Amino acid sequence: MTELQNFVPDLVAEMRRLAIIAGHEILKIYQSDDFGIKTKSDESPVTIADEAADAIISAGLTKRFADIPLVTEEQAQSHRGSHDRFLIVDPLDGTKEFIHKRGEFTVNIALVENGVPVLGVVYAPALGRLFYTDTRSSAVEELAPFDENNKGRCKQIKVTEPDNDALVVVASKSHRDAATDTYISLYKVADF
Repeated sequence: MTELQNFVPDLVAEMRRLAIIAGHEILKIYQSDDFGIKTKSDESPVTIADEAADAIISAGLTKRFADIPLVTEEQAQSHRGSHDRFLIVDPLDGTKEFIHKRGEFTVNIALVENGVPVLGVVYAPALGRLFYTDTRSSAVEELAPFDENNKGRCKQIKVTEPDNDALVVVASKSHRDAATDTYISLYKVADF
């Protein structure tokens, strides 16, 4: 972990910066009339926002961290190979939510070591929410407004022990089906 600790501050700062820049570009397209929707080989949609965000993030990460392999959803060739350490990117997670203008989409960037995500950024630009691993490897939410070059005020967030009498369910509106509803019905749910 010592080797990782040597570049964590720079990596976290760059992942955060690139997520914000990509998020701004995504929002420009989100506010336009043309998303340039195409269909990928797996029949899922891809937009010019996915591609623009991917280009921004990929260029930034490969420039600063060329020695760390990059796996990104929008570049199928990057899925080949096996690496102990790699960066993984979903430049616009929730493309269907984006297309339907629901606002529930994110920019996701993470560092994976031995199959475990150890650092990451999740930015929901339409919701104005930014979460990431700080340099102490604890999770924070940075409070808006966001400046790509200067970290703002943050509050630490923690995972609590699950309360089976008060589960909060997070389920995609675009991928919800009868099997999901059946699974959810097995538990007491406090909130959706």
